[in-house]
Amino acid sequence: MSRICFLFNHDQTHQLAHSLPIAMALAARSEHRIVLAYTRPAIRAEIERQADPALLAKVELVRLTLKQSGSQAIAGLLERLVPARKLLIYRDNLDFFASFDAVVVSEKTTLLLKTVYGMDNVKLIHTRHGAGDRAIGFNKESAGFDLVLVSGPKIRDRLIAEAGLTPEQIALVGYPKFDLCANNRFADTFPAPERPTVIYNPHPSPKLSSWFKHGAAVIAAFRNQDRYNLIFAPHVMLFERKWVVTLDPPSLARVVPPGAGYRAERRIHIDTGSAASSDMSYTNRADIYLGDVSSQVYEFLRAPRPCLFLNSHGVDWHDDPNYLHWRAGPVLDSPAHLLDAIDAAVAAHPGYAPTQQALIDATFSLSERASAERAADAIGAFLKGTTALG
Repeated sequence: MSRICFLFNHDQTHQLAHSLPIAMALAARSEHRIVLAYTRPAIRAEIERQADPALLAKVELVRLTLKQSGSQAIAGLLERLVPARKLLIYRDNLDFFASFDAVVVSEKTTLLLKTVYGMDNVKLIHTRHGAGDRAIGFNKESAGFDLVLVSGPKIRDRLIAEAGLTPEQIALVGYPKFDLCANNRFADTFPAPERPTVIYNPHPSPKLSSWFKHGAAVIAAFRNQDRYNLIFAPHVMLFERKWVVTLDPPSLARVVPPGAGYRAERRIHIDTGSAASSDMSYTNRADIYLGDVSSQVYEFLRAPRPCLFLNSHGVDWHDDPNYLHWRAGPVLDSPAHLLDAIDAAVAAHPGYAPTQQALIDATFSLSERASAERAADAIGAFLKGTTALG
């Protein structure tokens, strides 16, 4: 019986839905010993909220903490800027990780177990998180995993071409998050819920996001108007710290949240980081998507609807695969006359619908079999040394 750890080592809960359904699918089979390792109480609470209690009873939950002398002090000193605690967790729990046959994760910092700590006997399996187009999702680090589970042929092909993975390292499994979140829907309290609802979903990276240059103007456009409701639900990491630091691309910026007065606007719903920001509650409820580079646009496009995008950095995007999703709707250089631009995007949607469907077909390889079950098949086959099933 293989020991498999599903690791949830993040400041926020947005990556959880990409791997938790797989853990539950494996737990139902009783062929492996499944351990869910988490680092923050909020992560455990979200696991318990989303998981089937009967299946959760079949796994072990373990909280990982900082143990070595000085780790708490280092984390306290640096945590305001960088996720120091997240990185130190690996160093302080090497014996724990070494006790498993495989560690399943949705992000890449776990590669430290191999690259820094030489832990080559433990297989690292990457579920990824999101199905977006940003270059960071296809960098050379991806090739460090023993197995990568991908949602569709778009992801598989770019990983082979750009990250150097072999086909044998990849299993095409669909999108397990849909198994868990596809029916979630925000129960709004808009005074006129019949009006079309726009979701504005900016990314946190200062060099890619529309928030830092245009965000305030976007939200202001929805004041004192009676055409649209607005859900402002940015990436959950945008307001996690007072400063946003990203390594790829390198950037640093102070984050200024929306003014307090906006929370009194009944046509505007603001959520800067709850679970609903990443469990598809908002993307399922909205009628129109407004964003920049967040992969949530693909979750929104699961049911094709009007989209438009803000090119706040003057990107030459037309032939750039990192902006493939911008083919799904009009691209604006500024939020000037934004409501008119939204009207135009709605009117133009029939012309974009075929492109949106093609993007979805390339991004999500779905079948009648649940994606989490396909992923569980792939992990089981991989650990037995047979072909990873798609």
